[in-house]
Amino acid sequence: MKSILKTLMLGSLVVASIQAKAQKASLLDLTKNSESITGKKSYLNTPYVTAGDRLYMVGHQNGQFPDLGWHVTGEMGGIWDHPIKLMDGFSAKIQANGTARCLDQATSFVNFPYGNKHIYQDILPNLSIQRFQFVPDKTEAVVVEYTFENHGTSPQTLEFEFTGHSDLRPVWLGERNNMIDAEDKATWQNTSQSWVIKDQKNPWYVQFGANISAKSYHQNTSDCQFKSQGLGTKASLIYNIVIAPKSKFILPIVIAGSYQSEEAVTKTFGNIQKNASVLLQQKIKRYESIAKQSALTVPDKKLEQAFRWVKYNTDWLVRDVPAVGRGMSAGMPDYPWWFGTDAEYTLKGLVATGKKDLVYDAVEVLNKLSEKENGNGRIVHEVSSNGVVFNPGNVNETPQFASMIWEIYQWTGDKSFLQKYYPTIKKGLDWLLKENDKDRNLLPDGFGMMEIHGLNSEMIDVAVYTQKAFADAAQIAKLVGDSEQALQYERNASQIKHQINTDFWVPESQSFADFIGTREQTLHLIDDAIVRADTLQKPWAVAELKQLKSNVEVLPVGIKKGFALHHNWVVNTPMEMGIADPEKAKLALVNARKYTNPFGAFVTGIDRDESSNSEEAPATFVRKSFTYTGAVMTLPTGVTAIGENNYGNPDGALWYLNKMTKTFSYVLPGAIYEVSPDYGMMCQAWNLYSYATPIIKQFFGVQPQAGSKLIVIQPQMPSTWNNAKIENVQIGDNSLSMSYQKVSSVLKVDFNQTKSSWRIKVQYPKGKFTTWKLNGKTIKPESSEEFDFIWISGLKNKVEVL
Repeated sequence: MKSILKTLMLGSLVVASIQAKAQKASLLDLTKNSESITGKKSYLNTPYVTAGDRLYMVGHQNGQFPDLGWHVTGEMGGIWDHPIKLMDGFSAKIQANGTARCLDQATSFVNFPYGNKHIYQDILPNLSIQRFQFVPDKTEAVVVEYTFENHGTSPQTLEFEFTGHSDLRPVWLGERNNMIDAEDKATWQNTSQSWVIKDQKNPWYVQFGANISAKSYHQNTSDCQFKSQGLGTKASLIYNIVIAPKSKFILPIVIAGSYQSEEAVTKTFGNIQKNASVLLQQKIKRYESIAKQSALTVPDKKLEQAFRWVKYNTDWLVRDVPAVGRGMSAGMPDYPWWFGTDAEYTLKGLVATGKKDLVYDAVEVLNKLSEKENGNGRIVHEVSSNGVVFNPGNVNETPQFASMIWEIYQWTGDKSFLQKYYPTIKKGLDWLLKENDKDRNLLPDGFGMMEIHGLNSEMIDVAVYTQKAFADAAQIAKLVGDSEQALQYERNASQIKHQINTDFWVPESQSFADFIGTREQTLHLIDDAIVRADTLQKPWAVAELKQLKSNVEVLPVGIKKGFALHHNWVVNTPMEMGIADPEKAKLALVNARKYTNPFGAFVTGIDRDESSNSEEAPATFVRKSFTYTGAVMTLPTGVTAIGENNYGNPDGALWYLNKMTKTFSYVLPGAIYEVSPDYGMMCQAWNLYSYATPIIKQFFGVQPQAGSKLIVIQPQMPSTWNNAKIENVQIGDNSLSMSYQKVSSVLKVDFNQTKSSWRIKVQYPKGKFTTWKLNGKTIKPESSEEFDFIWISGLKNKVEVL
């Protein structure tokens, strides 16, 4: 495109307007009372996200925008307004006294819950620069504010050049619904002093500029070695800046987008320029409310901080595309769209941390997309943000949907919610057995959580989640009046539970099997696993697999049984769901500890390495390239922690949580990576499940039955937690706060709720305590086969046991 150069000579009027602007308050001033975390200098060359539900920005902590990601190769960074991308990013440079500096090497990076900041120290003598950015809620725009600070005793005059690099292009799988990219063209808008860039064949727009007049503007000159691919263009804005001694100058840049019309982008651009300060204050307050919901106070302050920020991380991943829906995306930067599995874990944590409206939206979009694609109750696996389904669903996702719906109901008590989704559950469970259970033994065949080639027979996680689905669906069927179906679901659940504890149990491995398969299928999988283990230089695994192969080879042709071959993390799902026989569960949980490293549980146990014998986390753990082979991940770690709690070992659960917490802020300050400690997605939605479930439901023992206005409480705290508190846990229309204290052999729990009509049932294992006190008075508890318990009501109560 032909280069355009125009210069506006504004003289003293420009300087006067700029100096007046410099006296105004900055957005950064509004962040002074907010919590923040400063990143490590060693990880400045790694990604961050400036999050918003409509738009977000991904770059590197040093201020650059390199090519990132693989779904659209190299294009997953930059600024996205799903279902399109707006920009590959932007660059900036300053010139003063004949010296030019590009702002691409920030000296530090600071993350806030709602935005972030890059700091450029001593960029020129007596000059430092801060770049703060945030995305207003429900808005297709990002605000990037530069603060120039003159530390000297003389005025400083400099030229600042901001260059936007457009790349208006469709999201992954865009070609499947006729989203075809074309060249971008930039047009200067003198009235708004901004650039408007349009894709030539689509109504896709990006607009950027400041709220002061530019000294000049131009297109397509080389700029700070910014590398960009695709059919985009670049356009620059130049400003003259005068900074008084010992003072600051503030320059806010607004970048707005639309995938619908120029009118829409212009309206957004103008609104954000006028209201950025108010919108930031609103976002800050909203994040303060996130912190207050299910607010945790425990002795381990790093775990406490990690739990709070995991709630923030989850909010970073909300994806709202009005034409498709609003819900939870999976992770940044390569999974910014919707997944069945990820939602089914995440929403269980989300509903326990007070986000009912978002939970309802996320369930609706998942159900709608699944119905449109499949129409038979099968739940989709992965859907791009333009609504195109990539994978119509792995087998585990359909039963997990049923259990997710039941869990949400337990927290909300909303019977209409059950009635709305029961038809999907009923159709899905019917599809599960009719289409996937070839031998009609109630164990569906097909891929579950482990996407290993050939591992698609009767998988342990599919069996476990199917058992739980039938047990939960039985409860749902009863409540919606489908009593005959409830009985059948109960029979199925009972039979599958028996099969899991018999057919899937491998005594010689003290573990549940990865899968049930034929002799021939297993030999093929063993050969593949030997190649994998040998390639990874795991001689212990090669020896174990060769011994297993010799054992399998002598089995009769066609025999079908369970095998502990890969030691995949999913062998711990029977404990996660609490359906393993207690004696088997304890053996399996001890065995599971062999397949961990300082950061958590291996995805595939045969990948474990020498770090499995260490509890100390290395100072740096940088991967040179991305791979899931040899990975330790947060979900397997959280699942195993939940399993430990289910079988009465909160110290074991805390052991796993502490491993995960070692990865908190390891790379991106305030976040936990998908693959521990430092690769994969920089933040991952299902981390919330791995924290909220063991902490809220198990340590504090909050087991809601909102439909009956009942909360069952069974605290089981780690031995090192003598004081712990959880506040503002939303259950139905009630809010519960608990304060736990252990003094010698006495356990004290204070309860506060906002609805006096709700009942609380406090229970402990039968015979564990001999004396019970309610509000200072000794009382005799009631007893069941498993528990001693008391009933309490009213707004405030104190329970003591010893």
